[in-house]
Amino acid sequence: MAIEIELKTHVKNSEALRLLLQNKAQCLCSFEKEDTYYFSVVNSDIPKSGVRLRSENKIFPDGTEKTTVYVTYKTKEVRDGIEINDEKEFEVYSSQNSTIKVFNEFLKMMGLKPGYSKRKRGWAFSREEINAELLEVEKLGWFLEMEIVVNDIDVSEESNVIIEEKRKKLLGFLSELGIEKDAIESRYYSEMLKELAGPVPSG
Repeated sequence: MAIEIELKTHVKNSEALRLLLQNKAQCLCSFEKEDTYYFSVVNSDIPKSGVRLRSENKIFPDGTEKTTVYVTYKTKEVRDGIEINDEKEFEVYSSQNSTIKVFNEFLKMMGLKPGYSKRKRGWAFSREEINAELLEVEKLGWFLEMEIVVNDIDVSEESNVIIEEKRKKLLGFLSELGIEKDAIESRYYSEMLKELAGPVPSG
């Protein structure tokens, strides 16, 4: 089982942080992502967070580009603002992007309906086992996301020790970047987008 230990923070000055990250980590690529989440009110085996269909376009430092379509579902948990996620993901891809249309139709046939969508753009960085993304979420502003993925881990007392160790490593890098812990955002983007949209009018 793979576990993600992840945090995200609000960013005040995206350009200054991008330059700092370039000095402290390797810039892997720039990217644009479009996510659509599908939900089911019938099948209780579908995670409450839904099934995510992501189209991602990456531009690498040498100018080459890659477009990938991912399907992801995960079990989410938040501990002191840090996400602990059990994530399952697989790739579907077509150079003509027909895969997205076909998979959309498949999800609908399985009884899932599209919910909210979000768009992201930004840069991906890597330092040791930490993956970081400086990104703008449409309508929400700029964020820094950092994660460490731990593979082949079971739920046990030992796993809790490992998770805490990785959590401290993320917070250490956050401090190194000059970002205070109170900038950590514990809400999911879905929650923030719903709050931004406001209550649904009745009648």
